[in-house]
Amino acid sequence: MNGQLSSTVVPFVSGIGRREEAILAMPYIMPRVVPDQKAKFENDEFFRKLGRECEIKYTGFRDRSHEERVVRFQADLREGHAEIAFVATGTNLALQFSPSADKAPSKEYVDFEKEPGKVHLQARFILNGVCVRWKGWIDLQRLDGIGSIEFDEEKAKIEEQQMKEAMEQATRRQREFEERQQAHRDQMERRAEEEAEVGPSAFMRRHLHQPSPSASSSD
Repeated sequence: MNGQLSSTVVPFVSGIGRREEAILAMPYIMPRVVPDQKAKFENDEFFRKLGRECEIKYTGFRDRSHEERVVRFQADLREGHAEIAFVATGTNLALQFSPSADKAPSKEYVDFEKEPGKVHLQARFILNGVCVRWKGWIDLQRLDGIGSIEFDEEKAKIEEQQMKEAMEQATRRQREFEERQQAHRDQMERRAEEEAEVGPSAFMRRHLHQPSPSASSSD
């Protein structure tokens, strides 16, 4: 969900040099969010349902005994992750409670002290192209509780800026490629006109007898 996607697309275009090929081979950063995140969050029925507080459950290790799942749930939380499901919609989420995979989550995201017998959780991620913040609590013995999502405006602004920069970069690369293609076409047209004026044989003799830049510089 959080991973940034990139793809390299190299279409076949005849008559281009290595510099043009290099430009085409550069990876394009694909935007991870939709253009108007807030509107989608407010109007999409899927987000409306998840935006209301509803029952949630820990879904990890369902093939183990309840006692073992209780232990594993707390171990998962201390490692900064857990599998949680919204019961009403059947939506399963693999939540990450720490910004970094190799760091233990802070009290802001995993709080065992706020309420006895419960853990209060918070996670930020991108869901269906929208930046959201998941909040909820889970009973440490029953492994169920209440949770919901809300629009994460701060993260949305960051992602929108990154998307804008990616679009500008793609536009700049496209413009550079088109300029080089045009320069190549202009060069071919000038050669064709010159050949038409002096004749094919004279054109070939002129270019064959022209000293190369390396030869003239060596003298």
